[in-house]
Amino acid sequence: MNVTTSDDFIGVQSQHPFSKTFIVLGYRDGLISTIPNNFFRDWLDEEAKVGTFSIGKGSGIGVGSIAKYDAGLQKLVVGKFVAGGLRLKFLLNGQHDVRTISMAMFSAFGCGLTNVPPPQYTDTVIRNDVWIGDEAMFLGGSTIENGCVIGARTLVPPNFESEPYGIYVGSPARLVRFRFSERIREKLLELEWWDMPTPWLKKHNDLFLVDLTADEGRSMEILTELLRAKSESVEAMVATKT
Repeated sequence: MNVTTSDDFIGVQSQHPFSKTFIVLGYRDGLISTIPNNFFRDWLDEEAKVGTFSIGKGSGIGVGSIAKYDAGLQKLVVGKFVAGGLRLKFLLNGQHDVRTISMAMFSAFGCGLTNVPPPQYTDTVIRNDVWIGDEAMFLGGSTIENGCVIGARTLVPPNFESEPYGIYVGSPARLVRFRFSERIREKLLELEWWDMPTPWLKKHNDLFLVDLTADEGRSMEILTELLRAKSESVEAMVATKT
């Protein structure tokens, strides 16, 4: 299995308190990401040996979750600061062709029969700052945009595309509302706070505790202040490198 993560990865933290349950990835700034044991499975429910998985720092997938890989053709991408619940299922493929006489996988019987190659989903992508409730299931080819909530036991259908900062529930997943007003969502997408270094997050942590639904005017002021602080920080980092 090919596992990739953020550039400042410093190694698996085998002595971390969570290490009995998770593969704990450590980063230079002190953050971690967690991948549950036995997460990578194949169609025989054995450890998947092929495929690609990418996870950003500050993300965690809950205990009992699995990602089902079939032929090494699928990729599961999880962004930064994703909070995944218990027993999630990412079924990256496993399709049968429904256009032929039979949907049986004749080639698996070992008696000289063949079948057409099974259809393949595209990559499954969970972007940044997403919260996923317990026992949600994702079928292949879905994309969950920044800031979304996926409710417990939601079924995300194949090739599904969400809208940023939406709350989705049900089977199949449906949008029930947005977390914030359109103006605030636009500012948050411009801010892209998840790409900022941890010292910057610590410096402005108090502003992350404000209820952005209480007073839109004040919320816009806060986000404008954070955008200005981000711009100043990026300019300072560029100046140090030149």
